[in-house]
Amino acid sequence: MKEIPAALAGALAGPATTLATCWRLTRREGTVLGFTDHDRMLSFDGTTFRPELGFEASATTLEPDFASGSSEATGILASERISEADLSGGLWDGARVEIFLVDWTNTGARMLLRRAVIGEVSRAGNAFRAELRGLAHLLDQPQGRVFSHLCDADLGDTRCALDLAAGGFRLSGTVAAADSGDRLRIAGIAGPAADWFAGGMLEMLDGPLAGARGEIVSDRVEDGVRRIGLIAPLAGVPQAGAGVRLSAGCDKRFATCREKFGNGSNFQGFPHMPGADRALAYPERGAAENDGGTLVR
Repeated sequence: MKEIPAALAGALAGPATTLATCWRLTRREGTVLGFTDHDRMLSFDGTTFRPELGFEASATTLEPDFASGSSEATGILASERISEADLSGGLWDGARVEIFLVDWTNTGARMLLRRAVIGEVSRAGNAFRAELRGLAHLLDQPQGRVFSHLCDADLGDTRCALDLAAGGFRLSGTVAAADSGDRLRIAGIAGPAADWFAGGMLEMLDGPLAGARGEIVSDRVEDGVRRIGLIAPLAGVPQAGAGVRLSAGCDKRFATCREKFGNGSNFQGFPHMPGADRALAYPERGAAENDGGTLVR
């Protein structure tokens, strides 16, 4: 049960309330933004909460036991601080949200109502709707490692330990042309073979879509130009001449890690673990492997 601070309780007991709601959003890379439904800016804990119209949160639904409650935040893309490109580029996915009830005449009289993280984000016209997931949703997420033949690290992260830039697995070029937000022709990166970047990432380096990222689903080379297909379109059509960076794709298999990247010693999977068929197999007369050993392929 939440305990209402004495100062806020006094404001609630008065003949007229002077209350406002403040939202503090912290993106995964550390950017912090504040919003309020008050008509003036409020500040506390080093964050300035701006009265930008069109940002509000719905009522929170609480579920029994440890089930995750649900609510959502809605807003209008009128603020330069929340742009359509950032939403479509996934920069707000997983951002932390803190919701405060504040006495706007004395911001020291406040109470933290809820903590949540931003889940699914949808857009319609110039408005957006973001799902707010309670902390209980973390109980539904897999924790720890799972035995699998495939690697569970991300290419280039600390567990993978592969230097993509030094190894030539991350290359930069320019957009020669773009048929749509998910079909691009890239100049200046004709060296690697076809499908080298399939399963990798494309990142826009400059232009109106700077910072936008997309997962590469197809990679062909024609007349010295790469034809890149993305699994989902970017927020807009990239301009010709815009800088772009491509990262090699990895299918998480041990053979790919060893042969394509030369990084087999850091493979974060279990490629030689017997599968279900082997575990449930029974001895057969004359079989070459009846000693219970591990089959290595």
